[in-house]
Amino acid sequence: MKPNKSIPPFAALAASERSGEAANAAGAAPLASPASIPDPEVTARPQRRRFTAEYKRSILDQTEAAQDAGAVGALLRREGLYSSHLTHWKRQRQQRDLDALAPKKRGPKVTLSPLVAENRKLQAANVRLAKKLKNAELIIEVQKKVAALLGNPIPTIRIDEENA
Repeated sequence: MKPNKSIPPFAALAASERSGEAANAAGAAPLASPASIPDPEVTARPQRRRFTAEYKRSILDQTEAAQDAGAVGALLRREGLYSSHLTHWKRQRQQRDLDALAPKKRGPKVTLSPLVAENRKLQAANVRLAKKLKNAELIIEVQKKVAALLGNPIPTIRIDEENA
């Protein structure tokens, strides 16, 4: 049975069911088409949608150019997007972050070689120890001045830095 445009879809479905019941009563097979039965199989893993920077820019340009009432909604429905996509993309563009419109790299981060990591660690330790030494020398100088004021001067010992 061909659907009639003047009959609503649910009425056409009810009419086809009634004709199928009449055919079943007569001993014939039902007239249900295999295309009307939805496929019950679900994909194993859904794929994340990724939008290119060019696509995002074109959608934003189309929404800005839309002047009719409901044109933006029609665009979103046609493209299968949500309004939150638009607000997120507009916010990124307002921040003038050109790289934000490009998709982010996913996956493991790049690892440094062990030598570079050890070098950085040793340099940080060297800076930390240099600060400690500077503070210790300042405290020793203050102690020498206090001892000299009290009348018990501390003798200065010259340390040979080349052998230390």
